[in-house]
Amino acid sequence: MARRVEPDPAGWWERYGHRLQRAPGGPGAGDAVETRFGDGGHTAGELTDDMIVRRRADVPREGWRSVVHRLSGGLVNPGPSELERTRRVLVHRLRRPLSTTHRIAVTSIKGGVGKTTVATCLGLALAEHRGDRVVVLDANPDAGTLADRLTGESSVTVRELLRDIDRIHSWADITRYTSLAGRLQVLASEQDPASSDAFSRTEYEQISAALSRYFNIVITDSGTGLVHSAMEGTLTLADSVIIVGAPTVDGASRASKTLDWLLAHGHPDLARTAVVVLSCDRTSDEVDAGRIREHFAARCRAVVEIPHDPHLATGGRVELGRLRPRTRDAFLGLAALVADRFDRSVADGPPPPPGPLPPGPPAQGSPH
Repeated sequence: MARRVEPDPAGWWERYGHRLQRAPGGPGAGDAVETRFGDGGHTAGELTDDMIVRRRADVPREGWRSVVHRLSGGLVNPGPSELERTRRVLVHRLRRPLSTTHRIAVTSIKGGVGKTTVATCLGLALAEHRGDRVVVLDANPDAGTLADRLTGESSVTVRELLRDIDRIHSWADITRYTSLAGRLQVLASEQDPASSDAFSRTEYEQISAALSRYFNIVITDSGTGLVHSAMEGTLTLADSVIIVGAPTVDGASRASKTLDWLLAHGHPDLARTAVVVLSCDRTSDEVDAGRIREHFAARCRAVVEIPHDPHLATGGRVELGRLRPRTRDAFLGLAALVADRFDRSVADGPPPPPGPLPPGPPAQGSPH
């Protein structure tokens, strides 16, 4: 067998290079596909997910649509409902990136309107859907019940954290003073009224500074009233304020007076960007709820109504999974409104108002 003679590299292109060049008029039958290099027409940046991945139809995850899709083995896909798509938008909004600690004050002049419940459910909603660290602090000077609503653990309180605050140097250090509800960290208030009276503005500022080093979102359940010392520190440091009221004469008037107080005591920006939450545990057909909503909509950034929910009405431990869908949606919308303020200074003004949730089916026993 004759030995194959390798071509001379110096003359290879002259002898064989024409095979890589297209003949005039383009390739004919049986011609090889042209291969050219370095023409500059394409870059690696074109190989993106949107360009090369075939998109599948959006799959429903809840309701009868999800059942139909699952039972058909994926052959029948009715797609998510409008309500489910809206929920996904809300979750996307509340996952807005946050580069600095955001402090949220939940407050009201009037007690018994659901302020602790709002702080509880807001904290749970944010912690469940975000990947960063969320803590809720009970700053009520009158033996608050926040920890009872979340974990039932109040043996270690803000008083112990204040006592040892100079020894806090790590995440492990600070979590010795909190309890855990799902992914939400909870810092209980002092349960001895004689000691809790001493919780001052300076002490609140020390606690807030310690929490801000280790948490991305700090929610403060500020207790009833606005004149105690700790409340001054809460409002001074707050990036957002949530004012809790009710669609009743006393509940609405006290919430409106809270806005008046903020304006009169040097917090006009907090009043303008506040979110008013109307807790609908008490309602009456004799009260024009629409007029109440219009009043607050003209005074602050947004108004959220929380429907009556049997699980919340017990006053016991709160679990998001046991809330009615309308109630979960309301707190999801509240969390999204709070997240709209992330990485925005108060002076920037409110973002454009979001569209409302599409109405769901009325829950039995809920107020209309």
